[in-house]
Amino acid sequence: MRVVTRNVRHDAGDPRRTDLLNHELRALRPDLLALQEVRHPEQLNRLLARTRLRHVTHQADVLRDQPPEAARFGGTAIATRRPHRVVDVVERRIDGFHYWTLAVRVDDLLFVTLTTPWQPEAANVRHLQAQEVTLRYGGLLPLIVAGDLNAPPDEAGVRHLSAHLQDAWAVAGTGGGITWSADNPLAAEEIARLDGTPGRIDYVFAGPGFRVRSARLTGEHAVDGVWLSDHAGVVADLTATG
Repeated sequence: MRVVTRNVRHDAGDPRRTDLLNHELRALRPDLLALQEVRHPEQLNRLLARTRLRHVTHQADVLRDQPPEAARFGGTAIATRRPHRVVDVVERRIDGFHYWTLAVRVDDLLFVTLTTPWQPEAANVRHLQAQEVTLRYGGLLPLIVAGDLNAPPDEAGVRHLSAHLQDAWAVAGTGGGITWSADNPLAAEEIARLDGTPGRIDYVFAGPGFRVRSARLTGEHAVDGVWLSDHAGVVADLTATG
């Protein structure tokens, strides 16, 4: 089973990006895909065209209240090769920060993606969201969690997830796994604007019912001179052990 998480940086900038991302996804052939910052429905349809990911849920389909930035930046989506069913949507506003979590069932597993608040001062809220994920879903079906968590591995929320689930990169990746890098000019712009720190902020986590066979980055280099996003994605290959 191949799991991919990919922040696509909506459709601003070079108009070639979406079609190049589609080519990337067709080559990767994921079974489970978490997308962030994808506009609905036009860009989402273009990204998934001619892939085997025929079952799709975007936050626009399930959230009660779309955040004001969704019209410009898009939102989170899950796409799967096999049919999925939405089993849970959680929306919270805590200390002025908004987050939401989407959980779908695919056969006998749960696939969960988190939309976390990006602000550096929201670390405590990201921790609360991570705790909620393991409390809500950890004792149910075999669990896979993927997404852009806006946090490095040593932040409390990511450490919490790593204590309960396997961080695919920590298990099977090579090197730092930097997904938000100043070597990428699109990311460098955001890092400078937000006074941020480059690092590994995109993840795939797998529960105890899986063995992580490999983990690697995708999109960490330009393609034909075009940077596909300000993030690299994470590709994890898993085998069910149960």
